[in-house]
Amino acid sequence: MTDEERLACLKALEKKLLWLSTWMIHNANHLRHNEDGLKVGGHQASSASLVSIMTALYFSVLRPQDRVAVKPHASPVFHAIQYLLGNQTLEKLKDFRAFKGAQSYPSRTKDTDDVDFSTGSVGLGVAQTLFASLAQDYVKAHGWNADRPEGRMIALVGDAEMDEGNIFEALLEGWKQGLRNCWWIVDYNRQSLDAVVREGLYQRFEALFSGFGWEVVVLKYGRLLEEAFKEPGGEKLRDFIDSCPNQRYSALTFQGGAAWRRALLDAIGDQGPVTKLIESRSDEDLARLMTNLAGHDLPTLMEAFGKIDHDRPVVFITYTIKGYGLPFAGHKDNHAGLMTTAHMAEFKARMGIADGTEWEPFAGLDVEPAKLRAFLKDVPFNAEGSRRYGASPIDVPEHLALPHQAEMSTQAGFGLILNELARSSGPLADRIVTTSPDVTVSTNLGPWVNRRGLFARDEMADVFRNEKIPSTFTWEFSKSGQHMELGIAEMNLFLMLSALGLSHSLFGERLIPIGTLYDPFICRGLDALNYACYQDARFILVATPSGLALAPEGGAHQSISTPLIGIAQDGLAAFEPAFVDELAEILRFAFDYVQRDGDGDADERTWLRDETGGSVYLRLSTRSIDQPAREMTPALSRDIVDGAYWLRRPEPSCEVVIAYQGVVAPEAIAAAGLLAEDRRGVAVLAVTSADRLSAGWHAAERARQRGRLDARSHIERLLGEVPRDCGLVTVVDGHPTTLSWLGSVLGQRVKPLGVEHFGQSGNLGDLFHHYGLDANAIAHAAASVTPGRPVRHLRQLPA
Repeated sequence: MTDEERLACLKALEKKLLWLSTWMIHNANHLRHNEDGLKVGGHQASSASLVSIMTALYFSVLRPQDRVAVKPHASPVFHAIQYLLGNQTLEKLKDFRAFKGAQSYPSRTKDTDDVDFSTGSVGLGVAQTLFASLAQDYVKAHGWNADRPEGRMIALVGDAEMDEGNIFEALLEGWKQGLRNCWWIVDYNRQSLDAVVREGLYQRFEALFSGFGWEVVVLKYGRLLEEAFKEPGGEKLRDFIDSCPNQRYSALTFQGGAAWRRALLDAIGDQGPVTKLIESRSDEDLARLMTNLAGHDLPTLMEAFGKIDHDRPVVFITYTIKGYGLPFAGHKDNHAGLMTTAHMAEFKARMGIADGTEWEPFAGLDVEPAKLRAFLKDVPFNAEGSRRYGASPIDVPEHLALPHQAEMSTQAGFGLILNELARSSGPLADRIVTTSPDVTVSTNLGPWVNRRGLFARDEMADVFRNEKIPSTFTWEFSKSGQHMELGIAEMNLFLMLSALGLSHSLFGERLIPIGTLYDPFICRGLDALNYACYQDARFILVATPSGLALAPEGGAHQSISTPLIGIAQDGLAAFEPAFVDELAEILRFAFDYVQRDGDGDADERTWLRDETGGSVYLRLSTRSIDQPAREMTPALSRDIVDGAYWLRRPEPSCEVVIAYQGVVAPEAIAAAGLLAEDRRGVAVLAVTSADRLSAGWHAAERARQRGRLDARSHIERLLGEVPRDCGLVTVVDGHPTTLSWLGSVLGQRVKPLGVEHFGQSGNLGDLFHHYGLDANAIAHAAASVTPGRPVRHLRQLPA
């Protein structure tokens, strides 16, 4: 096929993508039955501005190893591309934004076509491509995936999307890490959701990216305008466009050729060459000329993309028009605007679409269908079919080595477990990659880093070590290192975990990422954490220290809501162990769990969908407590992973159960001792995961509603061992709602204890007493759930 024939095919497909993406939204809003009357929505204008760029990329420039984060509002264009390539069904296009249909925004987990990165949360998909590039470098540097060529990680970015702060945090991290193979293509249409963007924004972009070492390519004019500039008077035309304010340019675009003519003649008409340049064109031709920006000119785009012959990061600032080719092109209200039925009828006629052929792949095109089919068959990007890879699971030992100490914190235990793994050899230790936002040492990753080193493509020695200056930690960077040190930005941490946790799918190589941070600062990166889980990225999040137990640090570092985040966050199994032997069993489970990819059927013992796998969150503490000297039996290990076990079993006459989670174990045990003087059969329930208990309980109830009357969750079986009139006291170093729902399982009275207000500095005893978490407060709570039975020898609770 000649270059001329290829260009003709591309232009035909460009036209078809504009039609299909527009029709898809129109069908969803005006033609498809709407049962509940809710607005369906869509973004016809935002899709239109990217049609040419996506045509050039997907049908000419991209290779199978390249990965793309599509601008959220261009989702219809992406689905139309996949439909033409045979990767999307007509049924799902017709059900765009409906149940089981093509998703509103590209989704790795909800869409069935070949989505590389989910992009529903504005800005996060952009930064995700940067961290995916770093993950690809990590895989390559370790000698894996050597036979697969490096891909470019590409983001299609709305210019208003660049306001998101996480993008700038990511740019800084990319500079520090030596970013490669990353393209960002800015859809510079100069319109946001509400308005027209500020003048000169592209100059800020240009300076910003240049400062971080990116190549900046500004694509402003298409071939028609470039040719016009060569005509007599053309330089004045260029000057007019260059100085035309964004709002006026948008308004003239919407008004059309006659308005352009009046504006141009008034501003630069000279009764000479400039006037002749303008008057030699009809209104239609003049409108086409004045809107011939580079982002809508296929030859210009392909030439610019083809010139990049290096692996340095590149940003293309690509001038476009929002709504290009549609009746409301350029109008400032067009972001979520929908074409009317009358508009669509006119557009349909202009596109040459006959009634009944609206969904036909090649209807209304000038190129023969056979030629287009042959062209699509040879598209490089689609040459290998689906690009979702897999990786074999890594064997996990039955037990993790753990040096026993009589007194220890879970944070210290985590460091010891990883240190033992670092000392070992084998695929599990070799595939672990750790990362942390400037809190590597203070979250006990130091021993791991000392043994396994820090990762960088260029080696950097530890100057302190070379100078023989005593230091606890070795800080050497090399290609074989297994720790990726980040700056202090939690959004970057979660995006890095997301990228590393998708390595098996993106690059065909299994990694087991472990990220550490201070527990309260989960909230600083919560959007990115949710995004990572929505993509089904697989990682282990170790959040430590946590809660009031970080007593001297004060309220800013004492987390309250994070246990509730652990319960509520989909795709994340949350644990809070009290003892280090529990932690070892949970970590062993986590190493296996993050690798699972089952069919989603529930385990009828717990009613948890463990075979689907997911990510894991560990809420740990710096508080050292006495460690139990006990045998880790299979039954105990199973109960720890399932979410709870009896630390002190109930007797048949049990009156009260103290259910605790995490570091308040000593207070719960002490309270049970106080109560034993006045109560029969006080039981202590050790909760290791309120999240898994809650999920199993809800799942079992759904199973009963569907006819499985014998379905019982783990917590139902445990509480079924105590009388119905037995009271419950729940306690956690976090929000009391974490465990308050336990009273609803079998309808028992419950008194939940926890922290509802910001903490303050102090020692642990004072804080636990003040906030009602000490043994005395737990015993008082027991009296409230067993009325008529006062408890002796208790101090007055604090006011």
